[in-house]
Amino acid sequence: MIKKIIVSICLLFSLVSFAQEGTSSPYSFYGIGDVRFKGTIENVSMGGMSVIPDSIHMNIVNPAMYSSLKLTTYAIGGTFSVNNLKTNSQNEKAQRTALDYLAIGVPLNKMGIGFGLIPYSSVGYNIKSSSTDVNSIRTDSYDNGNGGVNKVFLGFGYQLTKDLSIGADVQYNFGEINTQNITIRNNANGVPIQYASKEVNTSIANGVNFNMGLSYKTKINNKLNFFSSATYSPEAKLNLGNTRTVSLVQTIGGLDAGTIGDPVDITVPSTKLKLPTKFTLGFGIGDVKKWSVGSEVTFQNTSNFGNRFSDISNVSYENSTRFTFGGYYIPNYKSFSNYFSRVVYRGGFRYENTGLIINGTKIMDGALTLGLGMPLKGAFSNVNIGFELGNRGTKSAGLVREHYMNFKVGLSLNDRWFVKRKYD
Repeated sequence: MIKKIIVSICLLFSLVSFAQEGTSSPYSFYGIGDVRFKGTIENVSMGGMSVIPDSIHMNIVNPAMYSSLKLTTYAIGGTFSVNNLKTNSQNEKAQRTALDYLAIGVPLNKMGIGFGLIPYSSVGYNIKSSSTDVNSIRTDSYDNGNGGVNKVFLGFGYQLTKDLSIGADVQYNFGEINTQNITIRNNANGVPIQYASKEVNTSIANGVNFNMGLSYKTKINNKLNFFSSATYSPEAKLNLGNTRTVSLVQTIGGLDAGTIGDPVDITVPSTKLKLPTKFTLGFGIGDVKKWSVGSEVTFQNTSNFGNRFSDISNVSYENSTRFTFGGYYIPNYKSFSNYFSRVVYRGGFRYENTGLIINGTKIMDGALTLGLGMPLKGAFSNVNIGFELGNRGTKSAGLVREHYMNFKVGLSLNDRWFVKRKYD
């Protein structure tokens, strides 16, 4: 098991080593960036649904599900993303590769524990915009950003009865977000002025939040089971230590070609963002060894959210809602002669009001999802593959519409720990 963990870490980190940002969305400029984590690959492949208990896969969304584990489980996943960005006048493409999660779950009789790392949100954009004043003087603005917020978590789940489990985890948030703007003014002939202004903003984030979960399952008849789950995360504070420097620079094509003089530090206040209250309720039905379907709804009190700096004026927030529906199908999990009969086929969709309002326009996000769970020979371990095809945003109100494709791959490795040997 330890060798499998080391090999899988090396494989996936080799995939993500050439990319620093986990997103290419201009909407990651706001708040703490683009919130990427929506569950493991198994969850995401079913539209983000996490209501169905699983004995060999980790469920990082609902800590009550740790008690369902029968084997020690190691999970790691990553994403390769292709994003097509469209405005009314431009069309650009961007690609990113990023780690999604790294986690270990350990069953201990009626209890299970889980811990790991989640790259929770990402900032990654590179935007050029232009404006012209009443005197026909054009100003070009070059903006870019990188960084994000990560979470390390430790949680437990406990089986109160045969059908009912509870759980909770504590999450420590940390990270750094860097943004930069270079503003170049042009003369009346449209020729850039030699010197430009450069502004660099940095935010160091830290804070703690909690997540609680409930899971219930019962038999309807000999074949069918009913599932339900709920998770609740109370409001928490994210502390942001902010700094800002401005300088005069020479530029070539919008790039910094050298600073003129010393940068000047500008005093900006540190901020405390409210991580919103979050509540998810889900229901499902199925024969767990053959098929299952389910649906979830998530409410977040994002109307109390904000931005890292108080001088961002074109954005506001409202409460967000997300709907998910999905399921899986296994032709014959006992088959020895046909490998594809043991493959788990997953699918679903999700639709979300993100709660973000820019220039008076709501930012919506929706996607169709597919996935495969491919068992490894001679083990309960498997390779999970997922695919998302979605749209976010709009081309109206001077905004950007994103058409994205996310290709996901991960490993779920299983072993039995803490078993007392009968023979030496």
